[in-house]
Parts: sequence; C-alpha cells; structure tokens
Amino acid sequence: MTTATNSILIRGARIVDPSQGMDRAGDLLIVEGRIGKLAPAIRDGNLPKGCILVDGVGLVACPGFIDLHVHLREPGYEDHETIATGLEAAARGGFTTVCCMPNTRPAIDNASVVDYVLRRAREANGVRVLPIGCVSKERAGQQLAEMWELAQAGAIGFSDDGSPVANPHLMRQALLYAGGLGLPVINHPEDPGLSRNAPMNEGRVSNRLGLAGWPAVAEETMVARDIELCAITGGRLHLAHISTAGSVELVRRAKERGLPVTAEATPHHLTLTEEWVRGHAPDGPLASPLTYAAYDTSAKVNPPLRTRRDAEALLAGLRDGVIDAVATDHAPHPVTTKLVTFDEAASGISGLETAFGALMTLVHRGDLPLSMLVERMTQGPLHLLGERGNGLGSLREGSAADVTLVRLDEEWLVRGADFASKGKHTPLEGVTLKGRAAATIVGGRVAYSAVGGLVVRE
Repeated sequence: MTTATNSILIRGARIVDPSQGMDRAGDLLIVEGRIGKLAPAIRDGNLPKGCILVDGVGLVACPGFIDLHVHLREPGYEDHETIATGLEAAARGGFTTVCCMPNTRPAIDNASVVDYVLRRAREANGVRVLPIGCVSKERAGQQLAEMWELAQAGAIGFSDDGSPVANPHLMRQALLYAGGLGLPVINHPEDPGLSRNAPMNEGRVSNRLGLAGWPAVAEETMVARDIELCAITGGRLHLAHISTAGSVELVRRAKERGLPVTAEATPHHLTLTEEWVRGHAPDGPLASPLTYAAYDTSAKVNPPLRTRRDAEALLAGLRDGVIDAVATDHAPHPVTTKLVTFDEAASGISGLETAFGALMTLVHRGDLPLSMLVERMTQGPLHLLGERGNGLGSLREGSAADVTLVRLDEEWLVRGADFASKGKHTPLEGVTLKGRAAATIVGGRVAYSAVGGLVVRE
C-alpha cells in the first residue's frame, strides 16, 4: 500500500544520478509528484507547508529502479503471484517501474487483457506497470497478435517470453510490424530443438549429476538468427536474459554494426553459476554458508545458470555497455512446483527482493562501480523503453518523483519465507547480502519504507 504526500525533503543523502553524472551529498525535494529541487542544501524557509522531512544521512538516493522483465502471473496464475503481491515485492526491492511479461492465462494478446493488467496495477496503488504484449496469438507461435491494438492499449513491446519465437518467418514479420509502431520485439533466445528436455547447463556439472545438458549454442544460434533478422528488417530487437559468453560477443558485434539491438542480463546469471545446482556455493561473487543436497531445484532457471567464464563475460559486457540493463526475470512459482525432482521442477527464481543486494556483491568486490550499477538499473532500461520512458530514470528537476533510497552496508539474511512475493523459492536462502532498499517512492507516493519519517499507511 502507499501513502500520498504533497512534498518530501530528503536531507543529507548521497545522491547518485547517472543521468546527470552526479555522485555527491545533497538535499532532494519532492513536490506534487515531481522532483522539485536538488541542491547541496535546501533551506527550511523554502519548503512547502506540511513537507515531510527525512534524514538521509547514511542513505543513497538514486532514481527509481526499472525492471524490464518480470512475471506477475495475473491473470490466470494467481496461485503463483498476483499483481498486488508482485508489486509489493518490487517496491521492497527498490523498483518503481516494472515491465510485465505476457505469459498469463489468457495471454496478453489483446487490448482487454492490457486494460485488465493496468487496472489491477492502479488498484494496487504502488509500483508503475508497463505491460508487454504477445508477439503471437495465445503465444502459440503461429499468427501475429494484434500488435497495433496492443500498442494503442499501452503495450511497450512484444514478446512470447517463456517461449521463443521459433519460426523465423514469424519473427521477421514481427520485427517489421513492430518496427512500424516504433516498439521492440523482445525474444527469449532459445532453439528448442537443441535445449529440449534439458534442465541445466551442458557441461561438467550436468555430466556429474546425470542430467541432460542445455548447450550454450542453443541460445547463441537464436541470438545470431535474430540479429540477422533485425539487420534485414530494421526492427528493434531486445534480447532477454542472455547468459553465455558467446551471446555477449554476438551482441557486441551487432552494436558495432550499428544495429538497433539491446540486451539484458539477470542478477542470477551475473552472480551464480551451475555449481549451485550441485548444492555447493564455491568462492565467487556470492557464496553460501550452507551446503545443500545436489539437484537444488531453487537454482533451476530458464536459461540455466552457466559457467564461471560465462558469468565473467556477462559482467564484462555489463561494464562496457554491450549489455544495456539488468533485469530480474522475476519468476515466482508455488512451493509445490519446486518440491519435486530436478527434471520435473518449474524453472524460475523469485528475484525482485534480492536483486539489488546480490548485485551489490559486485560493487563491494570492486568489480562494478556503484554509479554504473545504478545506470544499468535506471538509464539503461530506457534504451528499450524509448518514448515510453520519458521522465523516468532521472532525478532532474521536473522528472517524475521516482526515488529509491538504499543502504549500501546493511547486512541482511535472505529468507524466502519473508518475501512479499508468493514465490518463496531462491537459491540465496540463508545467504547474507550487503545492501538493501530502504524506501521506494513512486511519483511522490511512498510505496515502501523502512526509514524513520516515511511511513506507509493504508
């Protein structure tokens, strides 16, 4: 739930705003849902009547995080997640805007479902939701969805995520049509003929566990195909959750060619490896004090966790801008879908509430500057959103007052049972993370707060 206020002054915070190249202490004033003023010091005599004062010492204030890839499950899978619980999880994670994928029931392949999602999001009265429409009717991969109708209703792009657009002719038509609308096609890069019935990465660990392996080439062949279709159509292509070193290199070359290609990587692919399936947490960006049994289904995800080399390539791509954004691919499931054999378990990680803390591991290790991490979670997503992202991702005066306050050094123990999300499954169960969202303000409204002076009320 949120509370409306006319004005909020955050005093003495460290303000990190990549859109302005800013990293300094200062005061931030929010007035009527907009950034009113940002200055080294704002005098009390200049404040609006009834302004809420917040002590920002020890906090970092940055633009609200934007997540390009979440599964809110509603309509149709409310036992997995509802829009309300998903948005509460997003707010706790510091996200002020989320883009929801269309693999619902019914799928988001017509204007009425877009309208339903937007209405339910307004009723939740919290985090901003930008729906993604289907590429194909019912996500069946046979006929194009009504893209113009979806765009008019508010869809910000098109995807059959959860399933790849396997038919190259359909993908070509989608890029052409979406390009005429100025919107991207977001593909899940997977060749199902190469990945079929494979629950984890192909390699040493899959061999040891006796599980079918999902080769890196299953992703890379689809990435290569889509890039060439992008080249001949001129349509905008966004590659979801790339996970291999080869995919990073293919995107790098596409950008060198000047193609309209963007890409995202997830926190789990940046910080975890296939070893987590084996029940071990070796030295690396994230390590667990706990030892689990092998075949840990909480680490089953699509695409699968890859090798250390792949994770390092993703990090390098994130640093040099080949990867535009970090996106959680938040994929909640009921616990019963994980308490089965590894082959039978559902794929997905509940990631909204742990994303920032996991990524801060890279900052604390010196692998990624804080300002760059914030950029990839605020400005980077705007490369996909285009005009739909106007006024977001910045603390410039006049911008939407989407502000995330974080504590960089707060240590906290991950417990899935404490998640706001209905998806309680996480491979980070029992891991201590360092860095956490302290408050989330969306359009001047407090969507989440663990800060004195900012109280979320009914």
